[in-house]
Amino acid sequence: MTASSTAAPAAATAAGTRPVTMAQALNRALRDALAADPAVHLLGEDIGTLGGVFRITDGLAAEFGDDRCTDTPLAEAGILGTAVGMAMYGLRPVVEMQFDAFAYPAFEQLLSHVSRMRNRTSGALPLPLTIRIPYGGGIGGVEHHSDSSEVYYMATPGLHVVTPATVADAYGLLRRAIASDDPVVFLEPKRLYWTKAPLDPGNPPEALPFGRAAVPRRGTSATLITYGPSVPVCLEAAEAARSAEGWDLEVIDLRTLVPFDDDTVCDSVRRTGRAVVVHEATGFAGPGAEIAARVTERCFHHLEAPVLRVTGFDIPYPPPMLEQHHLPGVDRVLDAVARLQWESAWTPGTEGGRHA
Repeated sequence: MTASSTAAPAAATAAGTRPVTMAQALNRALRDALAADPAVHLLGEDIGTLGGVFRITDGLAAEFGDDRCTDTPLAEAGILGTAVGMAMYGLRPVVEMQFDAFAYPAFEQLLSHVSRMRNRTSGALPLPLTIRIPYGGGIGGVEHHSDSSEVYYMATPGLHVVTPATVADAYGLLRRAIASDDPVVFLEPKRLYWTKAPLDPGNPPEALPFGRAAVPRRGTSATLITYGPSVPVCLEAAEAARSAEGWDLEVIDLRTLVPFDDDTVCDSVRRTGRAVVVHEATGFAGPGAEIAARVTERCFHHLEAPVLRVTGFDIPYPPPMLEQHHLPGVDRVLDAVARLQWESAWTPGTEGGRHA
């Protein structure tokens, strides 16, 4: 990280904040939303007395009552269908889908109703609905507990798709999601639940708007485009690249996949001339394919090398003992950066578009 980015937490701690985990920040965001607006209701499996599998809703049922933090049957389609009706009648439901692949039975509701309601009614019925989904690997989860299914939501018009990588964004983006009049799929990187950063409960941060990426590390040599659980990986890779090769890598945290921040991403790539997209989801037809296409279309004449991707493999999620081979790590990111044609500058009119 840059000197300015490392100085900020120290200053915040000195000002009286305390370190909290991402899980605690999400819990605080839900508590503050419930307190601020009686229309906010939480629904999900085991979110009441248990406080959720990851304790994101811990204590909320005791504080606000079972009617506003409601345990539901194990029926994802029913949970989301109920939330659709609640939102149509003016409430702001927040649904928890416990684990990423548990959400698949609710896809019919998502595609047929959640994503289409505003369009279907010519804007008469907005759908203020937030769908919280813990996603991604890195915790030793078994099948159906570690999927990176963000591309399904990205490919569904009518949805915002949001994923925080920091404690501050976990709080701020969730508050924005709950306040939105449009449906938001809020993807929570479960392996970052226990990361810590300073947060002032009395003066919580206001997140950047949807559609605005963050740049946690500035650089000049190449751009790493990433989000969610892969942001810390890219920051670590950038530090290693500087030490080992002298490459100065810029890291972009997309924060929201839909809407997508073309301006920030393309401004960076036009300056650096090289880009690598990093994510845990599979490579074929994954999020990186769309991102690479958008960058190529908008930055073609500035690129010194093809846009590369570092992704999960094109397989069903592997058993826990093998997941470290599947997930993009620092070494795989550095291998991709090394393939960005550093040996020469772009030379138009030569063989293959480059000098021989």
